Amino acid sequence: MKEKSLHQTSLTEFEDQESSRRPANASEIFRKLAGKLKGFRLLEGLHGPDSAFLFSALSRQSPAPCLWLCLNNRQAEKIAENLRFFLPQGNEDQVLVLPGSEANPYRGLSPHPEIAAKRALALWRLLKNHSGFLVTTLASILTRLPSPADFQSHCISLEVGRFLPLNHLIQGLQDTGYVREDPVSEVGEYSIRGGIVDIFSSAHENPVRIEFFGDQIESMREFDPSTQRSIGLIPSCQVVPMREMILTEREIAQWHKEAPEHWNEVRFAEALQEKFQFTENRELFNGFEYVFPLVVDTEHHLLEFLPGSQDLRVVIPDGQGFLEELDRLSSSHQEAFQEQHSKGELVLPPQRLFFGKKWLEEVLEERQAVFIEQLSDKPHEVCRFDFQVERKYKGRIQDILTDLSRWQDSHERVVFVMSSQGMAERVAHLLEEYGVVSHFVQKGIDEALAHPLSVMQGKLSEGFYSASLGLHILTQENFFEESQLRVARKPAHPEIAAQFLSDFRDLKKGDYVVHIDHGIGVFLGLERIGVGEELKEFVVLSYRNSAKLYVPIDRLGLIQKYSGAGGTAPKIDRLGGASWEKTKRRIKKSMRDLAEDLLKLYARREMEKGYAFSTDDSLSKEFEEAFEYEETPDQLAAIQNVKQDMEQERPMDRLICGDVGYGKTEVAMRAAFKAVNDSKQVAVLAPTTVLAFQHYNTFRERCQGFPVSIEMLSRFKSRAEQADTLRRTSLGLVDVLIGTHRLLSKDVHFKDLGLIVVDEEQRFGVAQKERLKQLRTKVDVLALSATPIPRSLNMSLIGLRDLSIIETPPKDRLAIQTVVVKFSRSIIRSAIDLELKREGQVFFVHNSVETIYSIATMIQEIMPEARVAVAHGQMREGQLQKVMIDFLNYRYDVLVATTIIENGLDISRANTLIVDRSDRFGLAQLYQLRGRVGRSSRRAYAYLMIPSQDFLSQEASKRLAAIKEFSELGSGFRVAALDLEIRGAGNLLGSDQHGHMDVVGFELYTKLLEQTIRELRGEEVREEVQTNIDLRMDIQIPEHYIDDSNLRLWLYKRVSSAPDPSALESLKEEVVDRFGKYPNSVSNLFGYASLRLRTEQLKILSLERKGSRVFLKLREDTPISREHVIDLVSRNGRLGLTPEGTMSAEISSTLPDEVFQNIHALLDEVAVLE
Repeated sequence: MKEKSLHQTSLTEFEDQESSRRPANASEIFRKLAGKLKGFRLLEGLHGPDSAFLFSALSRQSPAPCLWLCLNNRQAEKIAENLRFFLPQGNEDQVLVLPGSEANPYRGLSPHPEIAAKRALALWRLLKNHSGFLVTTLASILTRLPSPADFQSHCISLEVGRFLPLNHLIQGLQDTGYVREDPVSEVGEYSIRGGIVDIFSSAHENPVRIEFFGDQIESMREFDPSTQRSIGLIPSCQVVPMREMILTEREIAQWHKEAPEHWNEVRFAEALQEKFQFTENRELFNGFEYVFPLVVDTEHHLLEFLPGSQDLRVVIPDGQGFLEELDRLSSSHQEAFQEQHSKGELVLPPQRLFFGKKWLEEVLEERQAVFIEQLSDKPHEVCRFDFQVERKYKGRIQDILTDLSRWQDSHERVVFVMSSQGMAERVAHLLEEYGVVSHFVQKGIDEALAHPLSVMQGKLSEGFYSASLGLHILTQENFFEESQLRVARKPAHPEIAAQFLSDFRDLKKGDYVVHIDHGIGVFLGLERIGVGEELKEFVVLSYRNSAKLYVPIDRLGLIQKYSGAGGTAPKIDRLGGASWEKTKRRIKKSMRDLAEDLLKLYARREMEKGYAFSTDDSLSKEFEEAFEYEETPDQLAAIQNVKQDMEQERPMDRLICGDVGYGKTEVAMRAAFKAVNDSKQVAVLAPTTVLAFQHYNTFRERCQGFPVSIEMLSRFKSRAEQADTLRRTSLGLVDVLIGTHRLLSKDVHFKDLGLIVVDEEQRFGVAQKERLKQLRTKVDVLALSATPIPRSLNMSLIGLRDLSIIETPPKDRLAIQTVVVKFSRSIIRSAIDLELKREGQVFFVHNSVETIYSIATMIQEIMPEARVAVAHGQMREGQLQKVMIDFLNYRYDVLVATTIIENGLDISRANTLIVDRSDRFGLAQLYQLRGRVGRSSRRAYAYLMIPSQDFLSQEASKRLAAIKEFSELGSGFRVAALDLEIRGAGNLLGSDQHGHMDVVGFELYTKLLEQTIRELRGEEVREEVQTNIDLRMDIQIPEHYIDDSNLRLWLYKRVSSAPDPSALESLKEEVVDRFGKYPNSVSNLFGYASLRLRTEQLKILSLERKGSRVFLKLREDTPISREHVIDLVSRNGRLGLTPEGTMSAEISSTLPDEVFQNIHALLDEVAVLE
């Protein structure tokens, strides 16, 4: 595209005659900006959100539809967010995003279903006369689309009273991409139960339940997808297609007929047969969107969907990048088509899928497109602005106050934009403490600009300022240090457990739960019930024979989500029966022997006096500063934990649990350096020879320039070399010895071993683990794992082992796109071809030595240009070493391997993983295999190949669904927990993977084990006291505060389970930060929780308020001195005591806060202990 055709050459630079006068109000700001824009097509001096500010100003002065053409979806989302922020409050829906498909049409893969649904929804909204901003990508405007009329005809409008045959509705849902699933919980799902149809359309916030009477719609109501309970009646709903291409049986039949005629050469036969296997079974194959234009009308473009497109403004936010991307797309599509066509793939030429460069040139010229550039080579045609990026204060409050004072003296406006309501309130209060008056904004940017200094909640990508406008807009990132934005307090172990085991946000109707007093039941949901004159919220549980238990929301600490060992349905208990208590006693008794063994080991470690390492010296600090990357906050916390452990006398036993590539090795190397610096030796154990070799290289590279001697002991070394290494180790001449379990052999002698680093301990055998057990009582042990085995994880959670979690991804790390697909030679070819095009490498996992060479031959046949190697554990030592090192050194493109690649290989160039028969792998295996790729800032792909779904077991399907669901970064910890539930954690201390956990559930099992251990230690195990509190107060979380019922349930659970006052205070801060200031009823809920902690500690049976008096009933075993209570009552006229021992007191106030204060004061008076 020639630049001349895009810009007017007759314009000169616009001189603003009013630049010396700053705008007096918001209207003047917008008017001044809009006036300056007039007639220009080249803009400079815009850096991000300021461009959204500028065009929102123009839309206020001169309303017209505006199309933004971005380079990619990330840029589009950021611009859309900024535009929404600058529009008048309530007009946010004027900004519509049409994402690019992000799919290469010549890779044989469809767009991600979520993106496809968003695209279809955006097209539907355009047809509903959307007249504001449309933000999309260059690829989207070039993509050919179906006709607006045809797309609109497949959008189904449903109203109460309408006659519509049920089978017609179901056919329409199937044609437009809906999937049958019961229960319906995600967008794009539908279910049928008799005359009731549930549909979750992307046009609605909640799914809709439609009741038919014959062929007539009798009623419609929204329902909550988490509880499946109805919310309220609605008169109508819109069912929007889940994809832009609609395929009916007619189009599929026509494609069956025309495809063999179009691709009629022999080389296309295999691909045709493969595709027909899908379509003949009424299934769509991956990438169908790019071959069906053969028979489907896609001759239309995006502008045809836009109302009033003749008045359309077009904005290009990155002019130079736009021109480069246009050229790149054109050439890459043509090249990819020719390659795939010559290989026998079913592909259509780019001109059948996209409009060309010339067409776009004409569109942009016709609509006078505006280009934003950093530096134009046509200065006489440019309109310049004086926007600048705002500085970052990094939490230095005095610098902020100094600048605020200067700006106020100059009569400049300042707006602070915080990401949450709680953070905005925090900043407003902080400014107030320093005597700075600010206006807390509730009505958007217009209200903010009406005041000299404002604080508001909103989403803005970054701050900026303009001297001519006298305006400063600062975001949260400008105000605070980035680390200050994170939650400073690390969760205690019980809270970590709650995140993935007791997280009631995941609790669905029908899930099994465990009530500590009543056993296993079924969760039915939340229910409001009238109690006296009040409505109270209860959790409803169902037990055997349909008996129901209503648990008050302040007693949710008694309920845990059931997580069993085998994944099978547990036996539901009888409400009120004695069997549950008997079961608990029996299991606790059987635990005792196991716990005694465990306790002996850990008690021995606690009592042993190990070596207390010195604090860091200048050399240690120098080693840390040599780290070339910036540590993540989690990584720094783990390093600090390890140092503190090492500086204590008792031997360290810490588990570092972190996702692959998140920096566990750096933590280990700093620990190793600390040990060596104190003249101690270090052993580093890896589960495989290859991983040991990689650790060896990593340690050597990292310790270069420091006085550290590093050696490796493995089968890759000759006998003579091994003997020399052993000799030097015994003399203390080797500081760090790296190897496999060979290091645990009897002939390996250290002169002064101080630290053992164990990587992926779950991969070691029973004998090696026993040896490590013995060593743990003598030296410091640091274990590393991305997915701990249940035993390590469980021990960590019950406080028998220290745990550090690293879950912050390194900067610029992208999530791995995980695709579950049927085995396909064409997809294998496309995946490998794409990776080789970007000079990357591919892992192909085939876990059968017998057939691995035939698979390698197949890959070589379909990709002759690829350099293919094979690796498996039965190869000769030297041969395996050579293959792995050659792959590390990029002498091969594709490594066909067994799971030997699973443990810790770090090859940044490898960014595509293909796993054959992924249904045969455990979740932890799949997760760690997937972690072999995506170790750089480049997008990585994982293809999990399966046979037909018909051949998958329920457990295998569950595993594959989980690996897709948790594809975001940092989810290794959660996946390990999910693996507990799916594969079964079994007995904590034995090899048996079944047992008592099935009977009582994982959480209660670990709790009983912890109690047993404490008893064996001779510690006091306090009986759990339950105080019945009734103060005649509203303690609900109202829906207007938190409308999501699962979130409310989660908060109820967190409040009722808070273990101490500091945890309760921490939770209050978290709630305010996330949701803003809470209402009185939530304050009362916290008040109840605070009283419960005190009353249960004092063993008070009940606390009740009647009228102006409160009544305290003490348990027989209360530690409160009864003599003191009698003395107190005799001296104080407002106190009373019944013969049964119930104490009462006059409470004059009815205000909740004062009631709580008075009761706490009363407890202070009473709490004189015997």
